Amino acid sequence: MHRERIIVLVGVLGFVAVALVGAWIVGSRIESPADAAARTAAPTPSPILVPVEERVLSSNVVTRGTARFGLPQGISIAPSALKVKPALLTTLPLRNAQLREGSVMLTASGRPLLVLQGEIPAYRDLVPGISGDDVRQLQQGLKRLGFDPGPTDGTYEARTSAAVAEWYAAGGWEPFGPTLDQVAAARTLAQDLGHALKTKVAADAAVAAAALAVEAARAIAEHNNGAAAAELAARTADRSRLIASPENGIPLAVKSERARAEYADSAAKAEVAATTAERARVVLDPRQPETARAAAEARLRVARAAAQNTRLEGELAVHAAERDARLAAERLELAEATVRSARLAGELAVQAALDEQKIAELDAELAADRAARLTADLKIAKRKLGVQVPVDEIAFIRALPVRVEEVTAVVGDAASGSVMSVTDNQLAIDSALPLDVAPLVKRGMPVAIDEQALGIKATGVVERVASAPGTRGVDGYHIYFEVRVDETPTPLKGFSVRLTIPIKSTKGVVTVVPLSALSLAADGTSRVQVENAGALEYVVVEPGLSADGFVEVTPIDGSLAPGQLVVVGYQDAANFGDR
Repeated sequence: MHRERIIVLVGVLGFVAVALVGAWIVGSRIESPADAAARTAAPTPSPILVPVEERVLSSNVVTRGTARFGLPQGISIAPSALKVKPALLTTLPLRNAQLREGSVMLTASGRPLLVLQGEIPAYRDLVPGISGDDVRQLQQGLKRLGFDPGPTDGTYEARTSAAVAEWYAAGGWEPFGPTLDQVAAARTLAQDLGHALKTKVAADAAVAAAALAVEAARAIAEHNNGAAAAELAARTADRSRLIASPENGIPLAVKSERARAEYADSAAKAEVAATTAERARVVLDPRQPETARAAAEARLRVARAAAQNTRLEGELAVHAAERDARLAAERLELAEATVRSARLAGELAVQAALDEQKIAELDAELAADRAARLTADLKIAKRKLGVQVPVDEIAFIRALPVRVEEVTAVVGDAASGSVMSVTDNQLAIDSALPLDVAPLVKRGMPVAIDEQALGIKATGVVERVASAPGTRGVDGYHIYFEVRVDETPTPLKGFSVRLTIPIKSTKGVVTVVPLSALSLAADGTSRVQVENAGALEYVVVEPGLSADGFVEVTPIDGSLAPGQLVVVGYQDAANFGDR
């Protein structure tokens, strides 16, 4: 019974305790209207202050790209005209092998394929006497390697040939000298030149003879023309002399001959008469001896014969004069024709001589040209007898050193056509830009390269930006661009990295504040609120470039200094303290 009372008392006390606790809790949750108003009133605001800074601001384009070595460049071997047939590959480089200027890329039938830097690929045999940009590349490469080729003027001459010989010998290779065909060609040219010079001498002699022939033809023509002219003058005089007299129609020459004949005949008759008289005197004189009579008789016969002869001669002379009178006009026409014929014959002879002279001069000119051409050809052929570089023993590559990317040929193949590809050691990154951003990125812009997960950091420069979308494997909504990576020990090839390109910059350290510190006054000016000795005041500023949440500011009314506090907002001080 006593125990039951104790249990009841304990239960009552417990109930009372629980009731008291419940009443305290309820009382603590009940507040008066005044307490509620005090609790919901706005707290006193406190400014959020941040310091003014000095930094370089820049606006960036951020994208990603994959690093690689330079684009592969194919290496091909062209067949050499100096060799009868292509050689066989005997050694080839390993992948990733480094090739520098002067290196031996491979060997073919015991001959090297040497590497030089140059924009123009090897396309012909480099032999003495030729000129061109490929020769200039060879000379420049020799000079860089320490072999003096003479002036780097693009002409392969003796000093270039000597430098090539030194280059080959320095590497333990036999310089490539003249071929048997080149030696034979030089000998043939020398023989041909000898014949050409003989022909030229003969042609020059023919020209001299032709000139003399022209002079002779002109002299003969002048002589013949003169003779014909003299004959014409004589015939003209005869014609004038033999013209018939208008009185009786008998030419003066005929009259003259008749008068001469009559005079001679009269003289002869007188002589006969005198001789007859003398004979009669002798015959009739008895004192004359018989011999005197015979002599007188003989003289008479002679006188009669002379008279007969004189008469006949006179008749002949008259007949001749009459004939000449009849033929005078014909002889004059013949003389005139002779003059014309002599002139034409002279002109023809002179023209023929001139034509022969021209032919001789042309032959001499052709002979001289052939001799000059053969002289030049022989000079070139002799120059080719020096050391030369076959096209299959040299490879020009734009930039050196390079690394072997892939070898496509095998030992034993013919040394012609494509054999391998190389890349330069310059790392590059392929990436793409959206169409709206691409115009902001220009060649030469600096690029920050990083990948935090891999601990990669490097720098580079924009090398090229495509002019149209959809090139180099990107889609039609992006523009390809390439970044050239600055020298870095980090192996980036094959990694995807982040690219940051600043497209705007303050070009130096400037005063900046957070964007939230900048406000607009009623008059439209920009300003920031600054704490000064515990008080807040406004400073009018000129805003500049904004980036990364900051804005460049230049104070116009007042001053701003690094470390000075500016207001970026307000908040409850109590709650700010609880945070």
